[in-house]
Amino acid sequence: MASGSRLTNAYRTALRIPFDDDSKIIIFSDCHRGNNSFADDFANNRNSYFHALSHYYRKGFTYCELGDGDELWENLTFESIFEAHKDVFKLMRLFFTEGRLYRIVGNHDMVYSNQDYVAKHLYSYCDTGTEKELPLFPGITFPEALILEHQKTGQEIFMVHGHQADWLHYYIWKIDRFLVRVLWRQLQIFGIGDPTSPAKNNIELNKIERKTKKWIVENNDQFMITGHTHRPRFPRPGEIPYFNDGSCVHPRSITGIEIEEGAISLIKWQVAINEEGFLKVIRIVLEGPQKLEAYQKAKAT
Repeated sequence: MASGSRLTNAYRTALRIPFDDDSKIIIFSDCHRGNNSFADDFANNRNSYFHALSHYYRKGFTYCELGDGDELWENLTFESIFEAHKDVFKLMRLFFTEGRLYRIVGNHDMVYSNQDYVAKHLYSYCDTGTEKELPLFPGITFPEALILEHQKTGQEIFMVHGHQADWLHYYIWKIDRFLVRVLWRQLQIFGIGDPTSPAKNNIELNKIERKTKKWIVENNDQFMITGHTHRPRFPRPGEIPYFNDGSCVHPRSITGIEIEEGAISLIKWQVAINEEGFLKVIRIVLEGPQKLEAYQKAKAT
């Protein structure tokens, strides 16, 4: 199956979510939450991520996580990740209990496409203090894609991880997972990264972006948001509507996409120092806000 067919299949089977101009949505991907070891790329930005997610929870945002949330290539079990970042998952649970959490599968957490695995590991957790099973994400599912559907304009925003345009990480992810666990994870301590990862290989990254944009053009300029490559993208109205939220494992910062008041923005959260010498986590708008209808008009022409 070609990349175009894989993206089409993801679109056809996507979970549809209604929204309007009053909706507030934050989109992150590629958190790669690990076990807090030397190989845990998420650990460097953990405080920024937790602060940002706490902000969005208080402000009433819905959280959409576009795959690779948990690093299940380097780590054998979800339980080790949960114990390392328990407060993060408890915060995510608050979104979940209020119907404000949606997660989809990526190549690094492809095991979540198996509902039996999800039920066994994510529905509940064992409290180490009481040794009782407590609910975590009971009944959660991980579709391959999401579609935000505007209730007034009918505009669709197709959201997918993006590995559908990457043959290697879509079909033989189990082999790549094995190599990461036995080889690249150990070499990472010496600063050697996995060369097959599109985030570390510009040739593969550009190839994936070309395939994704080709599918968008062939499907009537379908508005799309992805992750996977870790490279943020925010097109101008009239350009191919391919957005990428970046990742949460950039050096010293995380990036994401906000949708609020009918507009879209690319944002960054990072630790900065103020004039008094205190460290604080700040939000920076990198691109936008741009009205969503501007891309709909571009599509119509």
